[in-house]
Amino acid sequence: MTLRVLLADDQALLRGAFRMLLDSADDITVVGEAADGREAVRRTRELRPDVVIMDIRMPEVDGLTATSEICADPELRTSRILILTTYETDEYVAQALRAGASGFIGKGIGAEALLDAVRTIAEGDTLLSPAATRSLVTRFLATPDAAPPHHPEQLAALTPREREMVGLVATGLSNQEIAERMFLSPFTVRAHVQRAMTKLEARDRAQLVVIAYRTGLAHVTPDGGADRLP
Repeated sequence: MTLRVLLADDQALLRGAFRMLLDSADDITVVGEAADGREAVRRTRELRPDVVIMDIRMPEVDGLTATSEICADPELRTSRILILTTYETDEYVAQALRAGASGFIGKGIGAEALLDAVRTIAEGDTLLSPAATRSLVTRFLATPDAAPPHHPEQLAALTPREREMVGLVATGLSNQEIAERMFLSPFTVRAHVQRAMTKLEARDRAQLVVIAYRTGLAHVTPDGGADRLP
């Protein structure tokens, strides 16, 4: 299946370079471009791409605002957002996650890494590394002013194994790492995680992490690390 990508960046030269790179892959095609956030939202509604590669700093409407609008629209649920920016600050990453982005990378990324990033996002996974996930969640998402009140009843639909998987995802472990720890296959882990995402109406793995902290399934340890409840 060919992955359909929308490019949103205010620099035409960069859009052209990214288009050439992405179109060079057999399984990826660029279906449209946008020069600002407002156009990105409009083009996403029009084209329904699998992945929107979104810059942060753009005129009129910035990328984070556009990401929030796209992710809040139920009709655009299948379009996932990959933030690609020069400004790789923790605060931007946290804002992007809270807005609903599925990944966050810098413009210094290599060609093959960008192609792999698009594929990863399209599969429903977050691009953030386990270490980045732990850092961001413990620093921003688990603080009272960064998250709405806890609603533990959201977890009632999960099986004990699914709860366990969500808790491990929230600590920053990858599917492979969870599989090794639980003596399961990566396929089995992925199936449990995907079912949990469906039940909790999480767009992607990044939102699943946020839900784990908001519901109290995972918490911050005294040393500033991340942990799950027993």
